[in-house]
Amino acid sequence: MMSVTKFAAFAGSAVVVTLAVTFAMTQIMLPAQRFEDCIEGSVAGGNIGGPFELMDHRGQMVTDAQVLDQPALVYFGYTFCPDVCPMDVARNVVAVEILADAGLKVKPVFITIDPARDTVEYLADFVVNNHPEMVGLTGTAEQIAKAARAYKAYYRKQPSESEDYYLMDHSSFSYFMVPDVGFVDFLRSDLPPEVVADRLACVLRAS
Repeated sequence: MMSVTKFAAFAGSAVVVTLAVTFAMTQIMLPAQRFEDCIEGSVAGGNIGGPFELMDHRGQMVTDAQVLDQPALVYFGYTFCPDVCPMDVARNVVAVEILADAGLKVKPVFITIDPARDTVEYLADFVVNNHPEMVGLTGTAEQIAKAARAYKAYYRKQPSESEDYYLMDHSSFSYFMVPDVGFVDFLRSDLPPEVVADRLACVLRAS
């Protein structure tokens, strides 16, 4: 027969194990559940995002771990874009500034889909003209393609008679990434900065 002491020890161990399992489950719980009141649909935690190695606007090779070391709003575009990209980037910058005013820090990240023209020098000018904490990323065609595949980002060069003047077709989502969580939400181009800021703030406060 189990003694009272042994039973108490066994019960205590069971409680510890139960608490440990409960804690572990809450940690691995789908972000879609953790942030269900913040995001649009159950997309958080999906198979979006992944490792990359690209060159930043300062000419330094960086990895995804270095770039996404804090909550970040990631956008794939190109600096020669005549319409959609400038509006999306400007929207993201305003959202980031709204969050900063509320004491919440989000890093704007711009990954080019046009590495042939978006050199480090072009990206440096682009970053300076948009936000002091923005990170601009370029690389080889293969490196960009790998990053785009990881984020399920679409892009394609439009046919052109000129090697220097052409347009790029591309998806226009912005991806919200959070350290230790990964992909949390995507933001459509038609969302105003206030809505973007509200959704990101909701996630950050629930993290």
